[in-house]
Amino acid sequence: MSQLKWWQEVVFYQIYPRSFADGNGDGIGDFRGMIEKLDYLRDLGIGAIWLSPHYPSPMDDCGYDISDYTAVAPEYGTLEDFKAFLAGAHLRGMRVILDLVLNHTSDEHPWFLESRSSRDNPKRDWYIWLDPAPDGGAPNNWNSTFDGSAWEFDETTGQYYYHFFFKQQPDLNWRNPQVKQAMFDAARFWLDLGVDGFRLDAIGTIFEHPDMPNHPVNMTLAELRRRFHTCQTAEERAELGKTWEKMFKFQVEQLGMHELMQELRAVLDEYDGDRMLVGENDDIAYHGSGDNELHMVFNFPLMRTDRLSPDWIRANQRDRLAALGAISPESWPCNTLGNHDCPRLFTSFCDGLPKDALARLHLALMLTLRGTPFLYNGEEIGMTDLILEDIGQFRDTLGTWVYHAEIEELGVPQKEALEHAARLTRDKNRTPMQWQNAPNGGFSPEGVETWLPVNPDYASCVNVADQESNPASMLNFYRRMLHFRQQMPALIRGDYTPLHEDSSDYFAFLRRCNEQTCLVILNLSEKAHLLAFDLPGQHKTAKCVFRSSTVGIGEDILSSIPIQPYEVYIAEIQ
Repeated sequence: MSQLKWWQEVVFYQIYPRSFADGNGDGIGDFRGMIEKLDYLRDLGIGAIWLSPHYPSPMDDCGYDISDYTAVAPEYGTLEDFKAFLAGAHLRGMRVILDLVLNHTSDEHPWFLESRSSRDNPKRDWYIWLDPAPDGGAPNNWNSTFDGSAWEFDETTGQYYYHFFFKQQPDLNWRNPQVKQAMFDAARFWLDLGVDGFRLDAIGTIFEHPDMPNHPVNMTLAELRRRFHTCQTAEERAELGKTWEKMFKFQVEQLGMHELMQELRAVLDEYDGDRMLVGENDDIAYHGSGDNELHMVFNFPLMRTDRLSPDWIRANQRDRLAALGAISPESWPCNTLGNHDCPRLFTSFCDGLPKDALARLHLALMLTLRGTPFLYNGEEIGMTDLILEDIGQFRDTLGTWVYHAEIEELGVPQKEALEHAARLTRDKNRTPMQWQNAPNGGFSPEGVETWLPVNPDYASCVNVADQESNPASMLNFYRRMLHFRQQMPALIRGDYTPLHEDSSDYFAFLRRCNEQTCLVILNLSEKAHLLAFDLPGQHKTAKCVFRSSTVGIGEDILSSIPIQPYEVYIAEIQ
């Protein structure tokens, strides 16, 4: 393999800016707070930051409804504050990539305000407008993925506009060259300031079928979501997944996407410093030929399970790495287990005992699999989902829409609708970072109402300050393992070979490069094992270099390696 790029070697850390650090004491995270925490991130072992949207926004979709692509939301600070944050990260050896939302804008963006002002406005064709159907209703039966019909009637001009997400997020018309130019110019604005790349939001939704045909399924979004919530078996979920695909058949993954990604890649390639693109999509076809589209796409299939069993992980790696290799030997994997849109790692994959040990194993999985790991802020202290009990506390429009839709459309009792909405809303995994055992978890001063409630478990050592002083804490395990990975070339650039593929208790594999061969064993069970490995060549011993148990680190015979329950074990093969 050729020399690795920076984005292949680092661990990324996602900052959700509204919830990370409140620097001015108003209950909302901001750049001043983020700047104050840069040393924390460096000391943790982070090499790159993915910053969720920091742009001006009415916050109908928590920042993903953008009203100005080349500015900073006032509640987060100023453009000068952003520049100071970027410079501070670079000074500490950390890169920064931004969220780039290509599919839509806010309905308060000046472009859309012009577009909706009249049918002959120069920006009318910057969005997707259609006449009503003959009966006066929506042009077709398409659904939004968030809030019912994908069409919103605008009385000013007597037409409907299209939105894949909320009605406050009208879709841009990417078939208009002016739109493409304007959005590429926005990307260049941040690249000129020195950002290191972009995470591309929801790229599969950018184009729609040009004929706008009806979907073959007639079902309301509220009904489909409710069925997902109440189904009991994997077979039912799989069948509903097929229904979901039919409901959105003509709205996602349409022709033109790969050509567009190639054009955007060419924009980044104008700049030095190996600027990069990672897509919110799991289709490896977005790698293009291996060097002409996206640099990475997320391995979301790894997350689509209730339990990260050895069999599940093994099958994922077998299929994923083979498919990537078929594109190009240079295609690079990208792994994650959580982000701002899904339940927290400690909640979703650790539903059992001991949660703490499982969470450590899941971190080890991210840091030892082949590819670039992405971590989500707060996972390093074991933050959990907070189930809200008052609809007035919700800030995620998805949760409030589900609540009202179930009551009004489906006749669900109010209490039951609230319970479902509280589990579905993304508010639960976006609560403020817990820095101290202090009022508001140290995120904001005492007496300040934070934008979302702080999870009260901050008082049970789920906070940075308490874990800093505890050598056995989750935070210090993260630090230890992140810094360990930096010293292990095989874990960064090595190839991958699975071992003991019939085991349902533990996941064992080799990572090998010219300088080093590492044996990794992740015991995902409560059973202890005495394992034997017969490796090619003259290898007889394993020099243990990392383990999560209290057993001492030393040299083991490959034919007799003791593994403790729920243990992370990593050794150099000699």
